[in-house]
Amino acid sequence: MVLCVFVLFSVSGFSQQNDLSVKATELVYSNPDEAIKINEHILRTILSDNDKASINAMIARCYLVKGDYDNAALYIYKSGNQVAKKDFKTQIEIDLIKAKLLRILYLDNQSNQHLVLAESKLHKIISKTTRDSLTCYAYLERVSMHIDRRHVNEVAPLLNDISYKFKDFLETHPVVKSKLYIAKERALTNVGDFDAAFEYINKALHFIDRVEYNNLYDKAQVYNELGYLYLQKKEFKKSEQILFIALKYAEILDNASILEQINQNLAINYLGSNQKSKHKVFNDEFLVLNTQVELIEQESTNTIYNIISVHEDEFLKTEKIKYSNYTNSAIVGVLIIIFIGLFFALRGFFQIKRLKEIIRYLKISRNNYTPIKPLKKPSKKRIVIPEETEKNILAKLKRFETSTKFLNKDMSLAVLAGQFETNTKYLSEIINKHYNDNFNTFINKLRINFIIEKLKTDPNYVNYKISFLASESGFSSHSSFATVFKAIIGMSPVTFINLLKTELEDLKKSPKE
Repeated sequence: MVLCVFVLFSVSGFSQQNDLSVKATELVYSNPDEAIKINEHILRTILSDNDKASINAMIARCYLVKGDYDNAALYIYKSGNQVAKKDFKTQIEIDLIKAKLLRILYLDNQSNQHLVLAESKLHKIISKTTRDSLTCYAYLERVSMHIDRRHVNEVAPLLNDISYKFKDFLETHPVVKSKLYIAKERALTNVGDFDAAFEYINKALHFIDRVEYNNLYDKAQVYNELGYLYLQKKEFKKSEQILFIALKYAEILDNASILEQINQNLAINYLGSNQKSKHKVFNDEFLVLNTQVELIEQESTNTIYNIISVHEDEFLKTEKIKYSNYTNSAIVGVLIIIFIGLFFALRGFFQIKRLKEIIRYLKISRNNYTPIKPLKKPSKKRIVIPEETEKNILAKLKRFETSTKFLNKDMSLAVLAGQFETNTKYLSEIINKHYNDNFNTFINKLRINFIIEKLKTDPNYVNYKISFLASESGFSSHSSFATVFKAIIGMSPVTFINLLKTELEDLKKSPKE
């Protein structure tokens, strides 16, 4: 129930807001002050930035109708910062308003930039009617620029393009058609073709009268143009009547720029008809308005430059941040690449190392132990041993190898020589000659070979601690065992045991024949 009430209130609020927006749109060109009040009320009730952008653009249009270019600038640039990236319709409308405002203030380069921006987005509008409408307004804005700057040759082709390309659209949109006729009248007036200009200004009036809502802004301008045309024909009375109609509309809008033009035309009218007192009244009013308009335009130009300057500063800051982020990202990327390169290099190094260990292990598996290539020792004078004695000691060494006496931690060259009933010199010389090792290396190899055989034949040994294995093989300490093992085998005891475990696990997994 509560949800239903909430939905009803939401729908009611949306409907009311939509009605107010429609009302404000109708009042833009007839009562801009009231339209501004309504739009400011709507702004206080909406949250979406994009909706705010549309409302601020409408308020800017209201201030343009009033001739308040300073406020128009503030609102239109605010709307430009709020509009959504994908709302191309509102973006184009904002660019066209900016183009018009900047043209009025003679900032032609900036005006053209926004017009080009608007034109570049037209193809993104899906609705054909909306696209045709905005395209026509873009054409008309470019025409207005050429007319204001009296670029006579550029105007006619553009006007012909509008009439030809949008013929069907113009027939059903009197507001746009009236603006086209006003543009044609102004173009013809610029070249002095007043008869043809009369024809188009009257057509414009006809279409303005067909518009549902009262467009005082266009009426003030059209009647001013018509009064000026009668002035050129020296029909002073007719010109005076028409210009006073224009003056009435302009005073309702309180647009100083249009009032300035009308008062200037009236002053010229009274000067031409030799009504000096009236000429003085309207000429003085024209001069006051002229000063007022100049001040408005100066303030507005300063406001726009300040806004653009702030925007450029913010843009530069954003670009600096982006550049900094890109630089940081690039540095991080390079570091990551280096890290990955190092990772793969190290991985390759360790893989090669492990491969060498595996190869060495396989060699160990095929032989009792891997003899280390003896260092090239400097030749020394050998001891002469009787042949019979040498054979006898060598036989005892072979029996010693098959025993486990070498596991005795107290085993030394002197002890073994005593057991063999010979001297240490004879024993050392025979070990060097037949085993290419000194006594210590000879004993250590026997011990390491013993423990390797135990590891390979007794599965329990692979789970024993290194300290136990060291003690079992006759070494006095863990560290000396590990050092000797690596020196003889080429890998640490832990690495050898891990490889052995892997081999045993693979044997268990392999299917039995």
